[in-house]
Amino acid sequence: MRSSARNGRVYRRCGCRDPQLKQLGTRCPRLAADTDHGTWTFAVDLPANGNRHTLRRGGFPTEETARTALRRVLEGQDGGFSADPNQTVADYLTAWLQTKALTVKPTTLVRYRDYVTNDLIPNLGRIRLDELSHWHVADFAHAQIAHGRGRVTLYRCLATLSSALGDAVRQDRLPHNPARPSVLPRPASPERRIWTADEAARFLRYCHQADPFLADLFEVLIGTGMRRGEVLGLHWDDVHLDQHVLYVRYTLSAIDNARTVLTAPKTSSSKNWVAISPRVGTALRHRAATQGPIPPGALVFCKLDGQPLRPQRILDRLRQLSAQAGVPTIRVHDLRHLAATLPITAGVPLVTVSKTLRHGTLSTTANIYDHLTRQAAHDAVDTIAAILAAADKNAAHSRWPRWLRPHRDHPTQLPKQPRNVKLPAAAAA
Repeated sequence: MRSSARNGRVYRRCGCRDPQLKQLGTRCPRLAADTDHGTWTFAVDLPANGNRHTLRRGGFPTEETARTALRRVLEGQDGGFSADPNQTVADYLTAWLQTKALTVKPTTLVRYRDYVTNDLIPNLGRIRLDELSHWHVADFAHAQIAHGRGRVTLYRCLATLSSALGDAVRQDRLPHNPARPSVLPRPASPERRIWTADEAARFLRYCHQADPFLADLFEVLIGTGMRRGEVLGLHWDDVHLDQHVLYVRYTLSAIDNARTVLTAPKTSSSKNWVAISPRVGTALRHRAATQGPIPPGALVFCKLDGQPLRPQRILDRLRQLSAQAGVPTIRVHDLRHLAATLPITAGVPLVTVSKTLRHGTLSTTANIYDHLTRQAAHDAVDTIAAILAAADKNAAHSRWPRWLRPHRDHPTQLPKQPRNVKLPAAAAA
C-alpha cells in the first residue's frame, strides 16, 4: 500500500471513516483486501523560506499517475518552477510576475502587473493551470468584448497571458500554450498622419518663437529620428558636436505617469550612434549656451534643477503648439515617422534610413513604411519596362527585312567620294 520514491513517497488511501467520523486514510482494512479501493496519493518535502513543508496531492486513479505527478513536482523543483498539479492560474501568474521583475524593464513590469491583477486573475485565476484550455481564454475574450472592452487593450492583455503561458511551455510545465493561437486577431494599426515638409518647417518656425527650449528638443527629434525617451534620456557626455555624432545609451520612461526611470534603450540595436546634421548641431549648441555650466552626467533636456522632464509634458506641449501653429495634431512618435518619411520620399536608400532609425532589421523599416516603398517598387518595375522597351526600339532600327538583306559578300556601302574634288574633263564628258 505504501512504496518509496526519491525525495517523496507514493501510497494508497481512502475516505472511509471510523465510528467517530474520522477518516481512516491509510489504516482502512479494505485497502489490503481490495486493490480497487481508495485512490493514490504522493507526498514530498519541499523547501520553503528556509524551512521544509510537505506537499501532498491525492485522488490519482493509479500508482503510475501518482508517480508521474510526483516526478513532475521534483523536476519542477530542480528547474526552478512549481509543477504542483493543484496550482491555479492565479498562483502561476503571481510567481511569473516575481520572476519577470528580475528580467524586464520597470515600465514593462507595470503593464504586466496591471493586466494580471486587474483582468487575468479575477477572470481566470481560480482555474487549475493544467486544466486551462483555449476555450477558457476564448470565453474570457468574448465576455470582455461584450462589456465594451477595447480590442487593442484586450489584445495586449491576451498577449501578456500568452507570454506567461509560453514560459510555462518552455519550462515543460505545460505541453502547449492555451492562449495560442490568439483568439483575437492583431488590431490594424491606425492610419498615421505625418506632417509634410512645409508643415514641419512651419511648426518649427513658430516653436522657436513661442517656446525656444522645446524648439531645440523638437529639432533633435525630427532631425535624428530618435524616440522621445531617448532624447529625454540623452546626456551631454554622449554628445560630440565636434564629431557630428551622439550616442544613445539610455531611455527615459514614466511609471504610472508619476515616477521617471532611466533604462536601456528599446532594443539592442537602438543602443548605437546617431549622426548630427548642422541644423541639429545648432539646436544642441543653443541648448548648451542657455543651460549654462554643465555638470558631469547632466541631461541635455531637463528642468532648471536638472531633474528629468515628464514625457507626458512633451506630448501636451506638442498638441498645444501644433494647434497654435496651425498644423495637424500628431503624436510625439509621429515625429520619428516624419524623420523616416522625408528621406525616403527624397530617394535616400531604405537601408540607409533603416540604419539611421537603428532598426534591428531592414524588414522592420520596410514593413512600417510600406506605403512609401510601394512607390519605389512601382518606379523600379517601370524602369525595367522602360529599359526593355528602349532595347526593343534600338533592335528594330538596326534590323533589315529579310528580302532586303544583301549577300554577305556584297558591299553594303559604297566608298564615299571626297568633297570638293573636281572630276577630270574626260570623266565629266
